[in-house]
Amino acid sequence: MLKNLQVFEGPEGNLVPIEFDKLPFIPQRVFYVANVPKGEIRGGHAHYNTKQVLICVKGEINVELRNSEFTMCYNLKPNQQVFVDSMIWDSQKFMTGDDVLLSICSTKYDKKDYIEDFNKFIAIVNTQNNESGEGI
Repeated sequence: MLKNLQVFEGPEGNLVPIEFDKLPFIPQRVFYVANVPKGEIRGGHAHYNTKQVLICVKGEINVELRNSEFTMCYNLKPNQQVFVDSMIWDSQKFMTGDDVLLSICSTKYDKKDYIEDFNKFIAIVNTQNNESGEGI
């Protein structure tokens, strides 16, 4: 779900706090992505365990979230965030060429946590759904 961050505006600029106790997990890592050419797509993977909050710091970023049953698209503008759960395929399209995306993560970096093949991701999700007897 898309959420707006609280912004404190003043003549000396804006302050946008990110309260860790309001996140759906305890943060273990923070990184940002910048200098991505206009129209480029990043992400294109899912995580077995990591959950993320993606925040648009500057510009405009289209975020697409997918599982085996649905696709959700969000157009993030500055001071907006979206939660990305584990086992959700996500990608981000950088719209202006001057965009900055901040990612707050529930885990430290671990290459083994990434699923970078969409067909493999769908097979894993479908297997989990069949084992649990539920859809996502």
